[in-house]
Amino acid sequence: MKIKGRMLKISMLAILVCVIAAGGLSCNDNAERASSERSSLKRAVTSHALFDVHPAFAEEGESTLADVAESSINGVVNISSTKVIRGEGRQLSPFFNDPFFREFFGPRFFHGIPQERREKSLGSGVIVSDDGIVLTNNHVVENAEEIRVTLADDREFDAEIVGTDPKSDVAVIRLKGDTKHLDPIPFGDSGDIRLGDVVLAIGNPFGLTHTVTMGIVSAKGRANVGVADYEDFIQTDAAINPGNSGGALVNLKGELVGINTAIVSRSGGYQGIGFAIPSNMAQLVMDSLIKHGKVVRGWLGVVIQGIDKDLADAMDLESSKGVLVSDVTKDSPAEKGGIERGDVVTKLNGEEISSTGQLRNLVASSGAGAKVTITVIRDDEPRKFTLTLGEMPEDLQVGGRLETEKGLLGGLTLAPLNGTTRDQFDIPRGVTYGVVVTDIKAGSPTQQAGITPGDVILEIDRAKVESVEAFKKAYQKANNRVLLLVYRDGTTIYMALTK
Repeated sequence: MKIKGRMLKISMLAILVCVIAAGGLSCNDNAERASSERSSLKRAVTSHALFDVHPAFAEEGESTLADVAESSINGVVNISSTKVIRGEGRQLSPFFNDPFFREFFGPRFFHGIPQERREKSLGSGVIVSDDGIVLTNNHVVENAEEIRVTLADDREFDAEIVGTDPKSDVAVIRLKGDTKHLDPIPFGDSGDIRLGDVVLAIGNPFGLTHTVTMGIVSAKGRANVGVADYEDFIQTDAAINPGNSGGALVNLKGELVGINTAIVSRSGGYQGIGFAIPSNMAQLVMDSLIKHGKVVRGWLGVVIQGIDKDLADAMDLESSKGVLVSDVTKDSPAEKGGIERGDVVTKLNGEEISSTGQLRNLVASSGAGAKVTITVIRDDEPRKFTLTLGEMPEDLQVGGRLETEKGLLGGLTLAPLNGTTRDQFDIPRGVTYGVVVTDIKAGSPTQQAGITPGDVILEIDRAKVESVEAFKKAYQKANNRVLLLVYRDGTTIYMALTK
């Protein structure tokens, strides 16, 4: 995805802002510290020392917050990236189409003179290896032609991109030149963090280099935020602002537990909600980019959707736990392994599944070729399947979630599936039965429910629909809730409607 300071809606009032600055002040304070000072620091910080700010308050051998900040700050860098924006000049008023003006000024003036401009961005990065590997966000270096990195000791390096992964918003760059005496931040296990853990955010907000802020872990596993396709964010209230993108989120052992990425804000600045990519996810992406030049994700080959109460009732499920398989790709690992449409996935390798984002992340991070055990509910009975994941096709698009509202099937116009409707709505020959939605009355409950022209209704309450008449009869017999299986844009989805 491309994020250049744009703001994405999260609610009616809140907007999502990727924390990258288009410019700002650059203030380097006196940050020269010997590497030996860093290595001599003990990273263990006990709970009763969390808010000590002076060594006199710490037990012998313990570190204070100041120690952790000082030992970590040398591993965070300032990234300045430059890219060339090419475009056309502004178009002029039709008044200037008069031949006199065209002859006087010349044709290039009237068609817009091609222009180039150099755009600079400021962000942050984290040194994670002695040989100059730096982790940052994809949107910090996306399409960059020049990358300049400044360390805490004021050394400057040119850098090259090793690889980027827009789907997770992770990028890996490598410093050029003499990379001796670097101070990488060691990886921590982001899976071990707990709600309420104290964390430090280190970066370059508004170009103010190597700023340290403190907060707690407010939430874990945040998905569907809208920043990337693969989201499993750590939420924190540590102050994060534009320019912090790609910076470090460290625990009180001085370990890297996250890469700061985005904020939720009404104003565009810090308002108490920030998101960081967990270090475990970032490290997996980094390793794959370095080894393969791309991210090799595991692929199951299913379309999944969340289960709300209406859908659970319509499918006679005991609860809304798990995620629903609404379609299975032909010849995919899921099909070969025995997974069927209508299965409810409740566990992957013994881990309970609570959301579509969680399952997607677990499958992807398992990697191609991994053997996994999937537990599903089918016909009210749990079943286990062991299968081997494939590699996600590079051109595979991540599908969105379907949002529905309660509503009657009013204002709906149906037609048989025939040559005319196939051509009209570009329905492939592989769809061999069903009825086609040809029109929907504006503002009708059907439209509000999410049905659109071109949808093919394949099933109603799990019974195949072979004709419009069959659909009408099945609908009349249905109880309060109606379960539809709908073909749309190359896949199938379930929809639970209320009569």
